[in-house]
Amino acid sequence: MQSKLEENLQLLPADELARRVAKVTSHMRDLGMDAVLAGDNANLYYLTGRVFCGYVFVAADGRVMYFLRRPSELKGDNIHLIRKPEDMAPHIAGAIGGAPTVGLMMDDTPYSLIARLQKMLGDGASIANGSQVMRLARAVKTKLEIEMMAASGVRQASVYRELPRVYEPGMTDLEFQFEIERELRRAGCLGQFRLSGPELEIFMGNVLTGENADNPSPYDFAMGGAGMDPSLPVGADGTLIKPGKPVMVDMNGNFTGYMTDMTRTYVAGEAPEIAVRANRLSADICRAISEAARPGVECKALYELAVRMVEEAGMADYFMGHSYHAGFVGHGIGITVNEMPVLAPRSRDVLEAGNTYACEPKFVIPGVGAVGVENTYVVEAEGPAHCITVLDENIIPLL
Repeated sequence: MQSKLEENLQLLPADELARRVAKVTSHMRDLGMDAVLAGDNANLYYLTGRVFCGYVFVAADGRVMYFLRRPSELKGDNIHLIRKPEDMAPHIAGAIGGAPTVGLMMDDTPYSLIARLQKMLGDGASIANGSQVMRLARAVKTKLEIEMMAASGVRQASVYRELPRVYEPGMTDLEFQFEIERELRRAGCLGQFRLSGPELEIFMGNVLTGENADNPSPYDFAMGGAGMDPSLPVGADGTLIKPGKPVMVDMNGNFTGYMTDMTRTYVAGEAPEIAVRANRLSADICRAISEAARPGVECKALYELAVRMVEEAGMADYFMGHSYHAGFVGHGIGITVNEMPVLAPRSRDVLEAGNTYACEPKFVIPGVGAVGVENTYVVEAEGPAHCITVLDENIIPLL
């Protein structure tokens, strides 16, 4: 067996790496860049299949270099060991020379490091926001990426099927969530809920019941909740799960480094008729959007489709919240839970084959709570989008 200290840094098959690099360089050229330099975990994972301390440099001609700090024992071609970012300068200058424009991950990198990297590149170089290059490349998944997401979806769905078994009468939402987290981890969930951007954070997911579902959160999530503490104001807050009050479960689907997003609604006892009707409408919206989600379709049109269905059903006051309404009905997903494309009213995104998105039409009904379903879909080259988190879309009994 190969020692861990002798592992290759590059875990992706050569043909898979070539496909990903080709996408990166295509978008790089479209946006007028000569290279990108990525050091954030999501893009390191995308370009190598692992997370390490260092950087990946991709030139517009397809050349790739790896700059490695830790673990320094990793092996492979085109690896340069560095102690500090400045050690990259001669290698990068030799690869692109002249007066290049280099894309840095400005959306996820502190300003102080951006300034340091800019100085390292030299006076002749200019910098641009390379985050958009990587977002566009990662938005269209390869076959391997979709397979990894599908594997996560199977395991996430298997845990959700077991949730009635771990529920006990008298539980609070927190106690129920603790048991869900345990089941997810036992099934192999990595626990990491990777998000892009500094303004989003959550631990393992969201469980909402009762009036807490109408507590707005500062985060740009579909649902809120007060949370356990003002330092993380989202999700379960200790509300008792009462008979007839829906419990919305939106928990972690990261089993492979590629996530699926999935929400189901449960109830102890019998759910109110309006909750059943809203949950059924949510499932109908998911199906309608998946049927319409084909290459070339504008994402804002899919959002508008959802709004029309909600208005026709007389549910607009409850759609995507009540005291606060989230401004989208779906989002791209993959290595992070908030990728392109975005299904929102002002979205400029246009669907492509290989896009993966989570559709989450949810409702918050005063005096009842939150209901709705969420599924993860793959946009196919032909035909409707394919759902990879298949499970019963009715409100699921806990008892």
